[in-house]
Amino acid sequence: MGHGKETPRQKMIGMMYLVLTAMLALNVSAEVLDAFDAVDKGLRTTTKIYAEKNLGLYGEFQQQFVQNPTKVGPWKKDADEVKRRTDELLEYIHGLKKEIITINGQGGIDDGVIGEDGEIYGENIEGKDKYDGATNFLIGENDGKAYELREKLKEHREYLVGLIENPEKHLAVTHAIETNLNTDDPGKSGDGEKKSWEVKNFYHMPIAAVMPLLTKMQLDIRNSEAEIVQYLFSQISAGSIPFNSLEATVIPNTSYVLQGNPYKADVFVAAMDTTQPPIVFIGRYDSTFNEETQDWEYEMIGRYDSLDVVEGKGKFERLSSSLGTQTWGGIIKLQKPDGSYITKTFKQSYQIAKPNLVVSPTKMNVFYVGVDNPVSISIAGVPGDKISPSITNGKIRKQRDGEFIVNPKRPGNSLISVRAEIDGVSKNMGVSPFRVKALPDPTIQVAGKKGGKIQRNVFSAQAGVFAVMEDFDFDLEFKITEFTVSTTDRGGYFIGHSTKGNLFTKAQKDLMKDLRRGQRVNVEDVKAIGPDGSVRNLAPIVFEII
Repeated sequence: MGHGKETPRQKMIGMMYLVLTAMLALNVSAEVLDAFDAVDKGLRTTTKIYAEKNLGLYGEFQQQFVQNPTKVGPWKKDADEVKRRTDELLEYIHGLKKEIITINGQGGIDDGVIGEDGEIYGENIEGKDKYDGATNFLIGENDGKAYELREKLKEHREYLVGLIENPEKHLAVTHAIETNLNTDDPGKSGDGEKKSWEVKNFYHMPIAAVMPLLTKMQLDIRNSEAEIVQYLFSQISAGSIPFNSLEATVIPNTSYVLQGNPYKADVFVAAMDTTQPPIVFIGRYDSTFNEETQDWEYEMIGRYDSLDVVEGKGKFERLSSSLGTQTWGGIIKLQKPDGSYITKTFKQSYQIAKPNLVVSPTKMNVFYVGVDNPVSISIAGVPGDKISPSITNGKIRKQRDGEFIVNPKRPGNSLISVRAEIDGVSKNMGVSPFRVKALPDPTIQVAGKKGGKIQRNVFSAQAGVFAVMEDFDFDLEFKITEFTVSTTDRGGYFIGHSTKGNLFTKAQKDLMKDLRRGQRVNVEDVKAIGPDGSVRNLAPIVFEII
């Protein structure tokens, strides 16, 4: 591509055309007219070369489109339209040539001017010095085809330049197209007469000069096609961020996975330019919609921080102070080759929880019927309010986050199933088995003793009999419903007094006052009712009076 600068070959052809036109104006010999044929032939050859190069560009467009239709599609669409319009304009000029040849009385199959492939061979034109037919056809009474040709060239030029975004940044391409397809009226000639573009190029010009002139216009159109297609092709990667480092990156949905739940991660290649690090701001940001660019723009607000960037990556670090879900985010800015910035927003969250140590005795998973059995349920990495348990053979109710009360129905077995909400989805966390037992029997105590030696005055001073749960962690109470105090008198006869409730009666106390040293007394036939409603027959206790 010349980008407005002519190649040596083009300069040579242009100079030849100017010299030959000047010589023609001096009414030189027929050899000069033949020289125009050489110029026309050279221009046709150059036009074909540009056409082949342009086909190569369209081929590269197609290859890029196959690899990435979304990115290349808009630019390829413009390139295809350029090709259509260019071919249409070239065919129009080719048609003008055919008309001129026909007006000149040629164009038949056997005269060799128009080949079977449609190519026009100017060297076979007869009467090259004739100009009346061409002038009338192209100029006429200021209504010839040259006026229509000028409008088509102008329209084509404006269309191509209109495809260039920010023409000021692409002056070379813009200048090349505007120069190639220039249709401005020339300045005043030497005699002070001002001529139009049409008159200057086609008035009173012999066919020998008109043909290479039209061919040169075709060449300029091909050259402009090459300029704009090359520009469109360059825009595929324009604004793309260059990079010099590729890194395999894995981002998991979580770093903690529970058994039975899937581990998920995104695996991709991260590209970065270590020589052009991004700018990363952490804090609150605001967004506004730009009507001109039809895009959102972002700006940090309030207090915010910037991250240190090492090898293209911002390094974020924050002490875990308060508990619960912590959210952070900001914007990242990356400079494009044209000096502007790409701005992206991001948000992330993480959980902060207390260190959690759970030690469970594997052979002590026991619930007792009739009492509130406290249970703590925790899952590492999951907040307590996201845990939902259920139970068989009983009921479970929540006291607070992670703390529950279990009330089993009957002895046997029970299963606690736990589900947790993770990433908005309820997931099964597993099942824990428990044994369900009836409450153990309490022990009978009088004066805090379970039998044995006791002083008579201490024994007789007690108010009653009590049922005590020894070494049992639950705060519960069995109520004595009846019992008997018995002993033997001096004659060996059995004496006993029974009562309801747990308090000594007067008869029992009188019996206790008559006890002698060494005499044995029994507290027996004891019945008690527990918090589960069951009635227990408790083992008797024996005291020896001292």
